[in-house]
Amino acid sequence: MPGKKLMASPQRPAVEPFIPDQTNLREFTLRAVLTGAVLGIIFGASSLYLVLKVGLTVSASIPVAVISLAMFRGLSKLGVRDSTILENNITQTAGSAGESIAFGIGVTMPAILILGFDLELTRVLLVAMLGGLLGILMMIPLRRSLIVQSHYTLKYPEGTACAAVLKAGANEESRAAASPSARAEITAAEAAGLGRSPGAKVVFTGFGLGLAYKTIMVAFKGWKDIPEKVFGAPLKSGSVGAEISPELLGVGYVIGPRIAAIMCAGGVLSYLLLIPLIQFFGEGNPEPLAPGTVPIREMGVNGIRGAYILYIGAGAVAAGGIISLVQALPTILHGIRGSLRGLSLGRGAAAGEETPRTDRDLPMTFVGIGIIVLLAAIMLAPSLHMNLLGALLIILFGFLFVTVSSRLTGEIGSSSNPISGMTVATLLFTCLAFLIVGWTGGPYYVTALSIGAIVCIAASNGGTTSQDLKTGFLLGGTPKLQQYAILIGAFSSAVFLGPILLRLNDSATVYVPAAQVAPGLVVDLANATPGKETLTGPQAKADGNAYRVWHKTDAAGGPPGKYFVNDRGEAVWLVDPGINGAFTTRPDGTSVRKFDAPKATLMSYIIKGILDRQLPWALVLLGVAIAVVLQMSFVPALAFAVGVYLPLSASSPIFVGGLIRWIVDWHCCRLPDRAHLTEEQHIAEGDKSPGVLLASGYIAGGAIAGIIIAFLAGVLSDFDAAVTAWSTVNNPFYAGPYADLLALLPFAGLSLFLYLVGREKVLTPRKR
Repeated sequence: MPGKKLMASPQRPAVEPFIPDQTNLREFTLRAVLTGAVLGIIFGASSLYLVLKVGLTVSASIPVAVISLAMFRGLSKLGVRDSTILENNITQTAGSAGESIAFGIGVTMPAILILGFDLELTRVLLVAMLGGLLGILMMIPLRRSLIVQSHYTLKYPEGTACAAVLKAGANEESRAAASPSARAEITAAEAAGLGRSPGAKVVFTGFGLGLAYKTIMVAFKGWKDIPEKVFGAPLKSGSVGAEISPELLGVGYVIGPRIAAIMCAGGVLSYLLLIPLIQFFGEGNPEPLAPGTVPIREMGVNGIRGAYILYIGAGAVAAGGIISLVQALPTILHGIRGSLRGLSLGRGAAAGEETPRTDRDLPMTFVGIGIIVLLAAIMLAPSLHMNLLGALLIILFGFLFVTVSSRLTGEIGSSSNPISGMTVATLLFTCLAFLIVGWTGGPYYVTALSIGAIVCIAASNGGTTSQDLKTGFLLGGTPKLQQYAILIGAFSSAVFLGPILLRLNDSATVYVPAAQVAPGLVVDLANATPGKETLTGPQAKADGNAYRVWHKTDAAGGPPGKYFVNDRGEAVWLVDPGINGAFTTRPDGTSVRKFDAPKATLMSYIIKGILDRQLPWALVLLGVAIAVVLQMSFVPALAFAVGVYLPLSASSPIFVGGLIRWIVDWHCCRLPDRAHLTEEQHIAEGDKSPGVLLASGYIAGGAIAGIIIAFLAGVLSDFDAAVTAWSTVNNPFYAGPYADLLALLPFAGLSLFLYLVGREKVLTPRKR
């Protein structure tokens, strides 16, 4: 008997896993779990970097799977036993948790800074761990309903593609253990010249190129990192620019031409229409126009963007998120019914004594006790400022949106899953509930954001868990062991991503002299914290004193924010955070690149706007109108809205990556052996192609280089100053009269290589 076939019916064929149910193959091993946890941390860190810059991430499952295949195969050449396909599945499962947790953290936690609080390490760690583990536990009872029973209706594209990659790379031991039909499929693929995937080399090549390119460009000032052009009349203050980084180019290739173009179109609207319009109509006004604090005629491009465009973009993003959620309402209602059926199926299966290996989940008692323990931890953690109503809202929204996230991931994939819209809805309903009971003010900011953050991470991890369980379902993995693996991976990633978030913020923090922005500001020491803090990063060398901390909440006498105050109550420094900060130049003249964190900014606006009514609603509603108009034109409003919010320099390289993907896909459709494929099959083939793998390597390499450079900013400040001074005088690619054009040459080379790999190595069948 070759193994248990699942889901047999008169209308649909049975599903036979790659490894039959009755076959026992090495699966949950220490090396598989540790490798997955380490890869999860690496890709989680790169995803966190991305979400802080452009508000989105891409799935890490396939790159992790490919790298695990290469690592274990390389070790086998040194005498270590090669991994089985089920070990690789465990590695991929544990490694995929980092990306989903990074998205949840980056979308929500930086809002703490914008709301006037500190990014406390304990708060970030708790939210990451509690949200990640809660999402996994809530997904477990839904597996049979969403993964098994809905196999033919919920495709889970990333999970299915990942299973195909692991099958192609299976070693001889795994092939020998495979079912007869799986062996026949492998033989047919090899006969057609489409056998084992060469993707690991492509991923590592992309990683190395991305790492080297970003290091030379940023650390050694090899060329200008953001070529740009600001126009004069008649398009005064209009501008174009591009942050020519490998990670953004890779993101564009992975997400594809349509979404990349729509995002860039949003940036074009902001920088070539809205900003010039504001300058045109406002330059004759000698007085500041709220919420701006200086006259428009004295503002540059960034000044207009910070004072007006960000609110318009935030309104558009909020409306786009809500629209995407409304569109998913039928799926939400269907998912609730399916989740109830899944619970009954789980209870029935748990009572049986002969549960097949490929159908064994963690017991419901483990799940129930785990959820209770996590909720108790949420209630008891002082840094979360949680109450009973908040805990109940977490249970309600958590289970609802974990279900919705899983179903939407199954239908449209992880990259298109509207987690942001779910988080917006959670915050809206939470803040309205707080407003009704009279809970307003600072502590309730933290409570509301903690609820939204935990639900966001739970929903994100629920979708990722579903993709992994789909991969295991197709390969014949043991669900229980996969669930253990992703719990370990989620915990490991949460522990490391919290400190990384804080360090990235510190690396771009600017300490602005209070005399410059708030002259003569004196504070009542009773309102300042008794503990003292010191400057960190490159500016720490200039001032080693310890200061009291005071959080200013209004704009009277100086900008709101965090201030360092001496023992006489005099404000000495304004602490401008690295995430969503306004000051990009330190007192010594060196510049920093801030993280825009677009979606975290949106979350802060929702909380502050509802609880304290402190939003410029006219600008926000303009953004809402933009989103509505786009949706009425059948253009995805959320992608366009994110482009409106982001700098055009961030979305333009994404557009270039999408354009390259479009050219490669066009070439693919014209190949004779691919002409019979449907559009969906073309997309599925492209999503696991070496072009996507190279782009994933670009993303990881560029982002990791950015993180390392940020971590070393304080240590190498003298080196950075010396390199900047030398390049400014001697390097025409960095500061010469044609630096903007010359800087495009290395980026063109990086883009050309991506095109060549995508076209030649991906789509042409290999000759035998």
